Amino acid sequence: MDLIHDLLNLTLIPSTFLALLLLVPPIYVFKFLSSLFKSCKPHESVAGKVVLITGASSGIGEELAYEYARRGACLALVARREDRLRSVLYNALQLGSPDAIIIPADVSNIQDSQRFVDQTINHFGQLDHLVNNAGINQARLFEEFSEKLSDLAPIMDVNFWGSVYATHFAVPHLRKSRGKIVVISSVAAWLTTPRLSFYNASKAAIVTFFETLRAELRADIGITIVTPGAIKSKMTADEFLSQIHVKSVLAESAERCAKAIVKSTCTGDMYLTEPSWTRTNVWFKWFFAGAFEWCFHLLLVKNPAKAAKRNL
Repeated sequence: MDLIHDLLNLTLIPSTFLALLLLVPPIYVFKFLSSLFKSCKPHESVAGKVVLITGASSGIGEELAYEYARRGACLALVARREDRLRSVLYNALQLGSPDAIIIPADVSNIQDSQRFVDQTINHFGQLDHLVNNAGINQARLFEEFSEKLSDLAPIMDVNFWGSVYATHFAVPHLRKSRGKIVVISSVAAWLTTPRLSFYNASKAAIVTFFETLRAELRADIGITIVTPGAIKSKMTADEFLSQIHVKSVLAESAERCAKAIVKSTCTGDMYLTEPSWTRTNVWFKWFFAGAFEWCFHLLLVKNPAKAAKRNL
């Protein structure tokens, strides 16, 4: 058995590398032509369809509500802050949504998740798009948590389990409508930014889970996995997060990001990175991993450490 592994180590890696050198250019040409073909096809119309959005009270979720409203979709808006939801509801109706409801709920609570899916079905009688957008963050070095590791549980509860719970209860209804699931992950799933270890892990878990689910469901339910990069929102308003996202790179508006997400979903894309240029970071990470991590450590661990401790 060891001899087989030695042989594979010697032959499979270089042969695969050579094969990729030959295959990658044609694959990208094919993807480019496919994107042109998709742009010529009529996109899905969401007018009159029912869209459930979690984390709809601010940021990307709020702008997604407005973009779906402009396209004539009926909305079920979910978040914990009822006052903010009412404001989003009013704006969405003004922008063209024919019907919309708000459902104050905590996505990390499984009973709440079942309740907001059931309320959506009871009110509208159907569900066409589920947008798993709710998310939270906490910026701190791993060693700074000391004995308060329990403080990190809500990050996984909201970011990962919140999406899983909502999806679990929505899948039977989405099967009937041959609907779609939109998953808002993050470039943090593969761009492992220091001080965001548990946030990064939760976003990576989302990608892996929904890729697996897509392989299980196949054509029954479309799944678009979104990995936003630097987006201006309440989550990036924190002083340290601003250093990471806004001051070091050009951040995109939540409105522009939402437009791209809805367009990509209606096109039927499997993945969307927005803004698209942020995907170049992963290429640098692949080929220059050591230098990439050194730069991250210098910029986000060594230099801002004292300021981060004061503000967090």
